[in-house]
Amino acid sequence: MIRREMWEERVACVVDASVGIKLFVAEPLSDEAHALFAHLTADPPARFFVPDLFYIECTNILWKYTRRMGMAPDEAELFVEELGALMLQPTPTQALMTNALSIATTHNITAYDAAYVALTQRLALPLITADEKLVRALQESPYTVHWLGAYPIPPLPTSQSENP
Repeated sequence: MIRREMWEERVACVVDASVGIKLFVAEPLSDEAHALFAHLTADPPARFFVPDLFYIECTNILWKYTRRMGMAPDEAELFVEELGALMLQPTPTQALMTNALSIATTHNITAYDAAYVALTQRLALPLITADEKLVRALQESPYTVHWLGAYPIPPLPTSQSENP
């Protein structure tokens, strides 16, 4: 049986493609992305939510890496498989598009970014992003948006065997 205080340590947030891609390509903040995503296999496991466009956005970034950065197509294909295996909670963009349009026009951000924000609004969870421009665009908004580089990633919960 899992104790109540362990459930209170469960990480739950919306993550965008700027964070997710850092699991597969070495970029600034990749270590932070790995530390955050390590919570998916914690006990209790984290819950990361994404609009379903997250997958194609990451795939497009990997395509760019094959075209511009010399990543081997086989490696990109492996990363796409690993991306699809992540235990994320996707939401269809169709369910987000009306709010995304309103958020995009109000805050002068892309509809893609606004889909993540609409999901945060729907779930009352923070958005974690590596996109500093997005954070700046929303800093005076009612939405909770954290830049990955400043987000205090909680330590992984200790196992039950270590707890008295």
